[in-house]
Amino acid sequence: MALGFVRPARPEDAAEIARIQLTTWRTAYRRMFPAHVLANLDESYLARGWTEAITAPPSARHRVLIAVEQGETTKTVVGFAAAGPADEHALAPSEKPLADDVAAITDLLVEPRWGRRGHGSRLLAAAVDHWREDGFGSAVAWAYESDDVMRKFLESTGWAQDGASRALDVDDLLVPQIRLHVALDLDPAGE
Repeated sequence: MALGFVRPARPEDAAEIARIQLTTWRTAYRRMFPAHVLANLDESYLARGWTEAITAPPSARHRVLIAVEQGETTKTVVGFAAAGPADEHALAPSEKPLADDVAAITDLLVEPRWGRRGHGSRLLAAAVDHWREDGFGSAVAWAYESDDVMRKFLESTGWAQDGASRALDVDDLLVPQIRLHVALDLDPAGE
């Protein structure tokens, strides 16, 4: 029987986070993004970014968490989440800054082969615990409009679309996103 847990990411986790990110994007988003864009993503570049996010976050309220599946003799990093105070990246076009008590998920990914084992829920629950400790009252997250898995996952834990939308320009292809939100006095991790 496998057990799962979440812990803060350490610098030595950065390469595995980058691998998971790249694998997940190339699997889950292969029909959303141009193939050459996904093929040209550089894993070592992503790892450097994750090392910086882990070792020099913009604030004490920014965190990178990892999900680990523990077997009888192994521990495998299977997913990660990055979150912190909502900043300009959490905004829709022409939107005014969000309140100081709004948190934002910037990344929440579980490698597809490890899906449906509760790792996403554990990552989200751990993020919510940190947000509450840090005094956040609500949170937002962007999901690709065609990413039914992420949208349904967040909605199943109490999140709802807030009406904001935007489109990312990926090599002249506009990829629409929708924003979801949740009040943290509710139970957004489904517990």
